[in-house]
Amino acid sequence: MIAGNVALTPKSKNEKTGTMPVSTSTKEWCPDSCPLKEHGCYAKHGHTGIHWRLVTSGDRGTDWDTFVSKVEAMPEKDGIWRHDVAGDLPAENGIIDSGMMRSLIRSNRGKGGFTYTHHNAADNAEIIKYSNNCGFTVNLSADNAGKADVLADMGIAPVVTLLPTDSAKVTFTPKGRKVVRCPAETSKKVTCKTCRLCQKTDRPIIGFTPHGSGKKVTQEVASQ
Repeated sequence: MIAGNVALTPKSKNEKTGTMPVSTSTKEWCPDSCPLKEHGCYAKHGHTGIHWRLVTSGDRGTDWDTFVSKVEAMPEKDGIWRHDVAGDLPAENGIIDSGMMRSLIRSNRGKGGFTYTHHNAADNAEIIKYSNNCGFTVNLSADNAGKADVLADMGIAPVVTLLPTDSAKVTFTPKGRKVVRCPAETSKKVTCKTCRLCQKTDRPIIGFTPHGSGKKVTQEVASQ
């Protein structure tokens, strides 16, 4: 098992997320391939950043097995929760730990969990496909619309992408794929809890515009 802490928050206070359970994983599991890992990541700032640093240092959160048991104990009534408001899936040398993922997938039954990953999709195709087929949605994260096409061409999992700041509600990738901007960004009446698009596997690409203190760097990445 790969070392690292994970913290489960039973009820998020974030306005965009809505009042659903969310988790945070150690920064050590974020792949170096993510262009925002060191500069530009929204999760490094504010209350989220403080919490993330404490989880990464081991001062908050639990080991993986304890985290998984907490997920299993969550009530099924809402049928949705978000894994990794900050952080990524447990991996070593770029390979997601399939044993750890399978334990999370089992604990997620009836819970409707979803997450995002920047880990290499081709290298981790088997466990990502398995996860999505078992009801724990893993979205592949693209840096821009062109790279979203590359990930979508693989046919492994649903895709999300960064979008430039002034993007419309609906845009298209270079290959003509529909990209729907995150509804929680365009309407104050929508939250992740009520939207649930990222929880679905059969849907268009979802786009997120830069936000937070690092949005200048994110904008540069999204516009490439």
